[in-house]
Amino acid sequence: MVSAVFHSPLDATPAMPAAAKAVAAARPMAPAKHAEPEPRPPRDFSALWLRVLPPVLGFALLILIWELVAMKSTTGFPSPLATWQQALTVFSDPFYSKGPNDQGVGWNVLSSLQRVGLGFGLAAAVGIPAGFSIGRFEFLSRMFNPLISLLRPVSPLAWLPIGLLVFKGANPAAIWTIFICSIWPMIINTAVGVQRVPSDYMNVAKVLNLSEWKIFTKILFPAVLPYMLTGVRLAVGTAWLVIVAAEMLTGGVGIGFWVWDEWNNLNVANIIIAIFVIGIVGLVLEFALIRIATAFTFEEVKA
Repeated sequence: MVSAVFHSPLDATPAMPAAAKAVAAARPMAPAKHAEPEPRPPRDFSALWLRVLPPVLGFALLILIWELVAMKSTTGFPSPLATWQQALTVFSDPFYSKGPNDQGVGWNVLSSLQRVGLGFGLAAAVGIPAGFSIGRFEFLSRMFNPLISLLRPVSPLAWLPIGLLVFKGANPAAIWTIFICSIWPMIINTAVGVQRVPSDYMNVAKVLNLSEWKIFTKILFPAVLPYMLTGVRLAVGTAWLVIVAAEMLTGGVGIGFWVWDEWNNLNVANIIIAIFVIGIVGLVLEFALIRIATAFTFEEVKA
């Protein structure tokens, strides 16, 4: 029997002649085409201009007004250029010392910062625990809220004579003034943070029968930390404002005393320099505390 095998026309592949194979092998292969890199989009400088241009224009406006005031002044108000030249002289040796009443601007700033640190540290040591207690216990809140509302609006300088009377010295009186004025923002913000802790957290703590220490360390402190740091930032700003005024009245070494001493010497250029120094130091303190507060602020993660 002869069996026939049928091949589909689609399966049939015609045989390539030997000459055609040789030509195909000798033909150079075309190089593979590479994808061309996409052109970079043009840089958008609008955001940079919005960040840089407005502050530059603001400082230019300030210098322009300053120059106009100096030109119209009949009392020898220093111009921006004259103040800049005086600043170069002042900062050429900021840490000289020629006696207790004649020291460089660097020593004056450091003395003021030391007083601020002591007064602020004492206020934090007292105010933060007091804020936690007032916010945690309703009885203490009802007890101290009227006192805080009464004493908080008092002008800082009104506390200075009390400090001079009690402590018998200018330096402790200035520290006392910083303490009493910077304690209120820390108490109020910490207490508000404790009161805004969700009630569900506290209910869970009651169900688990957690101790007061566990409630503080595991629930209250992490939740209240952003509020507490906001109070600390406000307190530092208040303390830096108060120390300048307090040193003007108490004397000694300090940036406030330096301003008053230069006024007595009718050196207006140094007073303007001191104003800029006070502003820059305050700005640095504010920026540092904002960075710390941002680092410890936790945002909810959306699913």
